[in-house]
Amino acid sequence: MDTAASLAFFQNLYTGVSLYVVPEPALQPAAATTVAAPAPVAAPAPTVAAPVAVAAAPATAPAPPIPHPTPTDAVPTPTVPASAPAAPLVPPVAPLPPPAPAPDAAAGPLFNVAQLAELPAAPAAPPSQPGRLQPTPTQSPVAHIPFATLGSNPNGLVLLVRVSPEEFKKLPRNVFLNNILKAIRLVMEDVVLVNVEHEKFPVALCSLRQTLAARQFLAFGKNLLDVAVYTTQPYEPVLLYGDTAFLGASEIKMLEYDAGRKKQLWQSMQRMFLA
Repeated sequence: MDTAASLAFFQNLYTGVSLYVVPEPALQPAAATTVAAPAPVAAPAPTVAAPVAVAAAPATAPAPPIPHPTPTDAVPTPTVPASAPAAPLVPPVAPLPPPAPAPDAAAGPLFNVAQLAELPAAPAAPPSQPGRLQPTPTQSPVAHIPFATLGSNPNGLVLLVRVSPEEFKKLPRNVFLNNILKAIRLVMEDVVLVNVEHEKFPVALCSLRQTLAARQFLAFGKNLLDVAVYTTQPYEPVLLYGDTAFLGASEIKMLEYDAGRKKQLWQSMQRMFLA
């Protein structure tokens, strides 16, 4: 078969059929002018503990329905297990006691009072000299003897002395006296200083009790209190008439520089106040 006949045969056989197609180059997709809106994502419900990830769905797929919480399950009710410990109970607060009443201003300031130990009673007075009367707590032949006082505590310890008026004014600052009072837990404001203003005669107990209610006496010297002249010994604390404690000692000037007398005084004060 010649060439022309072969060509004609094939043209009739493949009429309308493309025997060879040249592929066209792939074109890049043009930038989209409109962006497809993403599928709506359901917001996590208040009752869901952790958010649920929603996969992106095709634009043509319908969005899943969003669950709406009902009023009954909007706020979950917490449940307490039976084994949970109960809340501690707060004990009731006791009411405060009423405040103590303020002391009466007319009664005077409050002071410390030395506590007495059990003291022996004073011995009976010896027969007095003819013509002399033994004084009593209510009457005395020396009731007229004057005396001076320093201090504002009528119920405190009474310190009896016989010194000059100038020395008497300095006694509240006397170091020896302040140390003695400190040893029995007192201060100078807790006592009353009494200066007997007669060189020989003692002061009367009945006269002192007109202005002082104290029943504790510490005498620095001889012949200072009428009811103790015949019934007491130095450095021997006793009870006079069952209610008046008395202790006699040497003069302050002698005690300040005598260690032996200081020791005697301290031992007797221990028996009187600290026993």
